[in-house]
Amino acid sequence: MDEHYAMMRKFWQLQWNDRLILFEAILMLALSVIVIAILPFRYAGRLSSLRIARREPLGDERALTVRRVRWAVLASARRVPWRAMCFEQGLAAQMMLRRRGIASVLYFGAAPNDQRGLAAHVWVRDGDIDVVGGESASEFAVLATFPPASADRSGGPNYVHRAGTHL
Repeated sequence: MDEHYAMMRKFWQLQWNDRLILFEAILMLALSVIVIAILPFRYAGRLSSLRIARREPLGDERALTVRRVRWAVLASARRVPWRAMCFEQGLAAQMMLRRRGIASVLYFGAAPNDQRGLAAHVWVRDGDIDVVGGESASEFAVLATFPPASADRSGGPNYVHRAGTHL
């Protein structure tokens, strides 16, 4: 009980804009859980590829926005009472960035795994900046990016056969 009280006390000591972005991150993580659980993968990809209608922030404003979204998603993911792993975190972070005009890319990758046969991982980048999940991205071959770097004829994702090599 003391830990819960301390966490709530800390939350209320934050500035209102920090509380607001944390609340948004919690909502986006919840939406991500629903999208992943209910919708086919291609729809999650389409959600990650929606057109951005806002002005793109530049320079310091952009860097600050990316850092704040990263902080909010990672802090919220550790505290929500449901599973918020890389896929949920990546989808939430990308939706939050795109809402702010930042055209980040969600990467979906896979790698051989001795225990499970195949491990999947999702990470988000803004240009060459890792937003979430990037710390282990180099271990995975990129299978798809959303939005696609270059769409195939069907407009689907950009599938690749090994990391960094586009088909």
